[in-house]
Amino acid sequence: MSETTQGGMVKHAGASEGVSPDAALARLRALETLESGYEAWLELQVEHAASRLRFREERERLEQQGSFLLGAVRAAGLTPASGTEPALVTPPAASGDFLRDAEDKLTQARDALARREAESEAKHAEAFAEIRATLKDRVQRYLSASRPSLTLLLRRVGTERAILHLERVSGDTPVLLCFLFAARIPSRYGFLLDDATEDVSLPPAPLYADAGVAADEVRPDAVGLESRVRGAGEVVPLKGFLPVFVPRPSGGEDFFRLLQRGVVLEVEVADGTAFRNVLSREESERFAGHLLRLKLEGRIGLDIEVG
Repeated sequence: MSETTQGGMVKHAGASEGVSPDAALARLRALETLESGYEAWLELQVEHAASRLRFREERERLEQQGSFLLGAVRAAGLTPASGTEPALVTPPAASGDFLRDAEDKLTQARDALARREAESEAKHAEAFAEIRATLKDRVQRYLSASRPSLTLLLRRVGTERAILHLERVSGDTPVLLCFLFAARIPSRYGFLLDDATEDVSLPPAPLYADAGVAADEVRPDAVGLESRVRGAGEVVPLKGFLPVFVPRPSGGEDFFRLLQRGVVLEVEVADGTAFRNVLSREESERFAGHLLRLKLEGRIGLDIEVG
């Protein structure tokens, strides 16, 4: 539905007034689970995208109205063709007055839309900040109250190499481990077990197009992936793996990842621009030692099984 206002401007019923994030925050505050917090986050993202789309559509409508009115005024001021009654032609002065009035109303409509959009963006930004802070607080409280439990499985490959697996974890545990290992919250609750791929000829991407990652940046090599994880803010858009930074005796850290592979998480180490799942004896021992140190600090539960 639409209605015509004085001066020829068209006001569209249902034009965006900004989508309220209140419903998402109400969900967040009503339930204390991590999953409900992520559901609220997703709900707010959907609302935000819809809000931006409606504002964009409204701007396009205003531009179309302005272009149409300008064209109509220009057409009204053209010299009439032979045989046209002069009385039917709008005088140039009246045409100019109409154009100025229409332009004023169009400018006012644009300014009002810009104000509503800015208010909507500010409200969504505040809501996003509250959700991230709440999720981070919940993760820290959960970690202080209980320890994620891991089972490390050693499979030797000869005498000097090994493949390491961990039993797969689910529920809140992947989110807790992400914060424990990388000091950041993941952008999605079910990130670790998500093996969906947009191209069946390729393995699942290690990143979501979230948190500043563009759609064409979701498949970085090992160097780029480490840089993205280390450079992330309080949210990291991981998909299908957990990052683990293991200190080296000589200083610095090696970048390991726990890649979701069916019923297990396979330990891989960054080796140049790729990852390697067959570890040297020193690498496997150092990774196991890192987890053991976390166990002794009371931060995780750990069982080690040698096959």
